[in-house]
Amino acid sequence: MVAWRYRIAGRAMRLYWKLVQPRTFGVRALLVDPAGRIALVRHQYVAGWYLPGGGVDKRESAEAAIRRELLEEVGLAEVTLRRVHGVYHNRVEGKDDHVVVFLCDVADPDAITIADPREIAEVGWFACDQLPPGTSPATRRRITEHLQERQGWGEW
Repeated sequence: MVAWRYRIAGRAMRLYWKLVQPRTFGVRALLVDPAGRIALVRHQYVAGWYLPGGGVDKRESAEAAIRRELLEEVGLAEVTLRRVHGVYHNRVEGKDDHVVVFLCDVADPDAITIADPREIAEVGWFACDQLPPGTSPATRRRITEHLQERQGWGEW
């Protein structure tokens, strides 16, 4: 019921970004479980499936931000940050966004949950060759890079 507020806020933010074109800094996690599956989230405020993550706050490191976002979105306090998968430039939504993607290992896939149902509608583990319909193109590109063991960079 409160999810409609997130949808309205999301639309307002995208309009703001188009007008102001701010420079932003974000993080995402390629969460991999022992079976090689990838965790994806579906937000309340935008269609599609995405890697979990979000914005980096002022005076916050990228590492602290991804740990905070994983706790806030999917309830994970215990993840192993294996390495930086890549750094990308995203100008799709009208902002000048730089995104750091971390490759992370999750020992206990059952520990993943919807931590904030106002923000996250669904969360799940998916085999790389069985991604859900609506998985965003950028998410698919990051997973392909991971499968090819390529370092990522460039356009989101």
